[in-house]
Amino acid sequence: MNSLRIFLLFALFSISLSHEPFNSHLLPRPLILEYPQESSEEIQLECTSWRFGVEANNLGPWKTIPVACAEYVKYYMTGRAYEIDLERVANEGAIYARSVELSADGNDVWVFDVDETLLSNLPYYAEHGYGLEVFDEREFAKWVEKATAPAIGSSLKLYEVVQSLGFKTFLLTGRSENQRSVTVENLINAGFQNWDKLILRGSNDHGKQATVYKSEKRSEMVKEGYRIVGNSGDQWSDLLGSEMSLRSFKLPNPMYYIP
Repeated sequence: MNSLRIFLLFALFSISLSHEPFNSHLLPRPLILEYPQESSEEIQLECTSWRFGVEANNLGPWKTIPVACAEYVKYYMTGRAYEIDLERVANEGAIYARSVELSADGNDVWVFDVDETLLSNLPYYAEHGYGLEVFDEREFAKWVEKATAPAIGSSLKLYEVVQSLGFKTFLLTGRSENQRSVTVENLINAGFQNWDKLILRGSNDHGKQATVYKSEKRSEMVKEGYRIVGNSGDQWSDLLGSEMSLRSFKLPNPMYYIP
C-alpha cells in the first residue's frame, strides 16, 4: 500500500514539472468544476406542482404563467393530457347528471360557462404565449368578434346529455352584452343549440369580480324558482360564491386566472 502511495505522489509530481499540457485523465479522480443546473425533470416537477396549485385553487391571484413553465403549459394544452382531463370532467358530469331525479316542474338547471368551458380560445392563446402575456381585453375582443372559437368536444357531449335528460341549460358568461350576437353565432356554429338562457354582463355588471357577478346571476335564477343542480366552468369564480350548485365541475385551465 505504501509503495502505491509513493508511486501516485511521484506521478503527480512529475506532471506538475512537465512542460506538456496538463491532462486530467492521468488523475485517478479528476475534479469536477462545472456546477449542476436545474434539470428539465426538476422544471417538469415544479410546473406540474404549480398547475396542481392552480386547479386546486391553492394559489393566490396571478396574472401570467411562470416563465419557466411556458413550454410545459404549451405542451399540456396542445397535447393529449389536456384532452384526457377534459374528457374525465365531462364523463363525471354525465354520470352525475344521469343519477339526478329531475323534478316534474322543469326547473332543474345546469349552468355552463362559455370560454374554455364550451368554446376553446386556444387558437387565440397560441398567439399570446399560452398565458405568458398579461391579458389584453381589446385584443381578446377582436378574437371574439371573429366567432370562430371551436367547441370543446367533451363539453359538447355533456351539454347534449344534459339537455336530453331534461335539464334546462343556462349559459352564464363573463362576456359583455354587446358581444351577444357574435357569441350566439359562435355557439351555434360550434354545435351548441337550444339553450334556455344566455346571460352576459350588462352595463351594471362591468367592474364586478366574476365571483360576485356570477353569484348575483345565480341568485336571480333561484329567486325565479330554478334549482341549480349542476355547474361547469374552468374558473373557480364560475363555481364559488352564493347559490352554488348541488354539484360543480371544474375544467382545467392553467393559462389564465379570473377572480
